[in-house]
Amino acid sequence: MAERRSPKPKVGGSIPSWPASMLVGKRTNKISMADKIKLVLAVVLLGLGIGAFYYYAQYSAPVRVLGLLVLVAVAVGVALQTQVGRQAWAFVLEARNEIRKVVWPTRKETTQTTLVVMIVVLLVAIILWLLDMFLLWAVQLLTNQGA
Repeated sequence: MAERRSPKPKVGGSIPSWPASMLVGKRTNKISMADKIKLVLAVVLLGLGIGAFYYYAQYSAPVRVLGLLVLVAVAVGVALQTQVGRQAWAFVLEARNEIRKVVWPTRKETTQTTLVVMIVVLLVAIILWLLDMFLLWAVQLLTNQGA
């Protein structure tokens, strides 16, 4: 089998050498009762935070937002104590590492590509306008001769 190489040797190709762990390995669909309780607790805390945000509308917005953020942080902390939460966090970290490997286009490349797209769109618009004018002329020619 031929070796697959990236056109840019220092950059990983589209076939990652270390795929995301959420997609590979053992998948256990069973969630322990303790994890279920923690996840329900996290959802309840999140719901309480949102409810309290609206219930205490008479207080200033910064205080309510701060309270909501604290409860969201606690809910995320509780959720991260579960196996599902740890897997999700590992996936986020691996996705962040993959994003760092992406070679983003330079400003010049982006500008050139944008200009090419704009020119092609303009040309297609002109061609469609001319086609529309021709079809309008053809329909008028056919309908006027039939009358």
